[in-house]
Amino acid sequence: MTKPIKQHLIDPEICIRCHACVEACPKGAISFNDDNVVVDSGTCDQDMSCISPCPTGAIDNWRVVTEPYSLEDQFGWFELPEQGEVSATEGASDTSIEALDDAVAALLAEAHQGAGGAAKAPASATKPRVNLFGAASPVEAVVQGNYRLTEEGADADVRHIILNLGDAKFPALEGQTVGILPPGEDVNGRPYGPRLYSISSPRDGERPNTNNLSLTIKREDQGVCSNYVCDLERGDTVRLTGPFGSTFLIPEDPCAKLIMVCTGTGSAPFRGFTMRRQRVMPNVKGTMKLFFGARTPEALPYFGPLGKVPQTFLEKHFAFSRVEDQPKTYVQDKLREDAAALAPMLSDPDTYIYICGLKAMETGVESAFEDIARGAGQKWIEIRDRMRESGRYHVETY
Repeated sequence: MTKPIKQHLIDPEICIRCHACVEACPKGAISFNDDNVVVDSGTCDQDMSCISPCPTGAIDNWRVVTEPYSLEDQFGWFELPEQGEVSATEGASDTSIEALDDAVAALLAEAHQGAGGAAKAPASATKPRVNLFGAASPVEAVVQGNYRLTEEGADADVRHIILNLGDAKFPALEGQTVGILPPGEDVNGRPYGPRLYSISSPRDGERPNTNNLSLTIKREDQGVCSNYVCDLERGDTVRLTGPFGSTFLIPEDPCAKLIMVCTGTGSAPFRGFTMRRQRVMPNVKGTMKLFFGARTPEALPYFGPLGKVPQTFLEKHFAFSRVEDQPKTYVQDKLREDAAALAPMLSDPDTYIYICGLKAMETGVESAFEDIARGAGQKWIEIRDRMRESGRYHVETY
């Protein structure tokens, strides 16, 4: 019997060829050509160093095989192969075949452990188009506006950038991301790869039927792309790639109830979600909850405009962790405060959960949902995995 292995692979459909994984791999197992980025199964020891730097999740893919896919195979792919049946070698005994089946099942479970399986798009979501523009052939957009969202003196400089696409067709949906190609080269003399940012406008533009999109970008110390974008002026041009993302999408079902949890610029997709619903479902009430965390009100993007959205349309819960003379409050605290309303929603098949923001928030948010479920006599892990399997649980953190 040939023993199965769990092979690490990269999804060529969503890989943006930024080569962050190449630099992160301590074994030098990842290489690339003009078409694909691939993993050498003979060198890869699956220490996972390459996973977190990947901006799209293309690196986090696995298949259980008895014969590893070669580099030649991978360089020729346009999409990942499906997980097929893994068969024993000819002449293997029934006992060996049964053992092989058990091994494959264990490896497949391991490949998806902790995450509850790969995320799926909501069943009613509009089918997205992805990777229409790559680094070799980006689309050019013109800056229509660059507005500071946070107050001067706040600990974060967060900008609302509006980009005019002119006559270009760039069919982006709420929840998708766009890549920006900053000018210049990295320390190795290669052009900078695209940096990804969530789109914060609905699919038909900042105003209905305008061919533009907006981004929510925080200036980062030493951030090559964030400083470039935050310094852009009206009339400047920007090179865009994408759109990217095929699962973090809004359901088009008016019965869908949305629980949205975010910090800082993680609010970007939820701004798009809210505006989309305001335009196409203005009479649907009580189906959107937003849990939004920041250090202070002054550092919270869109704080003023959010206040104008009726609470009956978008129920808002703000958490501030650095307000003078007030206790530190985080989004997980606000979730627990709303446990009585959230508990029945967790078992409702029309409920969708979206989490977006700093990766550090994940543990606290998961713990809060676990407490809420336990208080209602439910098991959060089982609920979460069922939701993800049906396209109703989505996490996008960085």
